[in-house]
Amino acid sequence: MAMSALPSPRVDDEVVRYEVDNGVAVLTLNRPDRMNAWTLEMEDRYFDLLLEADADPEVRAVVVTGAGKAFSPGADADELGAGAAVGALEFGQLHRRSSTLPLTVGKPVIGAINGAVAGISLVQVLQMDVRFIAAEAKLTFAFPRRGLVAESCAAWLLPRLIGTARALDLLLSGRTVLADEALELGLANWVVPRDGVLEAALGYAHDLVKHCSPRSMAIIKQQVFRAWEIDLETARIEVAASMAAAFASDDFKEGVRSFVDRRPPAFAGLTTEGRRG
Repeated sequence: MAMSALPSPRVDDEVVRYEVDNGVAVLTLNRPDRMNAWTLEMEDRYFDLLLEADADPEVRAVVVTGAGKAFSPGADADELGAGAAVGALEFGQLHRRSSTLPLTVGKPVIGAINGAVAGISLVQVLQMDVRFIAAEAKLTFAFPRRGLVAESCAAWLLPRLIGTARALDLLLSGRTVLADEALELGLANWVVPRDGVLEAALGYAHDLVKHCSPRSMAIIKQQVFRAWEIDLETARIEVAASMAAAFASDDFKEGVRSFVDRRPPAFAGLTTEGRRG
């Protein structure tokens, strides 16, 4: 699916561009001259835009990609070097929001990983809900090869995605993973040619916009992440309450009506205040 006419990016030189296409917010890492290397400025804008998309009832899904041939090779070498010189304070936790902020976004976040991705940028990719990865892409955590440890939530999230043994292999070795292996490991949901990766991610996102309840998707995300931390009986009790609320919701009524009428559902938009239940 080709993108429909998009509004012009607000500022062409923004480090992350923000566009909205028929209910899908498209965030583009936009430092192609530096392969979209990660900086604190990029992180701040990326997080701001994720929160903006999450709060906008007209936005129902988010797609994240990179400008140029790479997604992002990790931390910008200049900024990382400056951080090392001052004890990593600026590149550490000082003045930074939690790097796990993307996990709090209630709307589906879909990665269109158009090229190489490494380090801190790969940790951000792990926090996306669905990942389309270009066949030409290479992935590496690289931390031990730079004298670092597994950054942010990598050591917590990666074993849950691909299993402990596989996670230890990637984190201990810092080796490069090609797209086909990423698919086999579970790091990618789909592998597609580079020139089709954004189109594939947008097609998936637009299908969610057309057919899926924003309320349901937000609650399902909450259920999945919470289920990692609670026992089966607690999960059973909580889902019973959530199902009772779902049966009473306008979205359930519309979902049934649209099925009977054989038409796409007309679900209401969702703000950050409307997810519980």
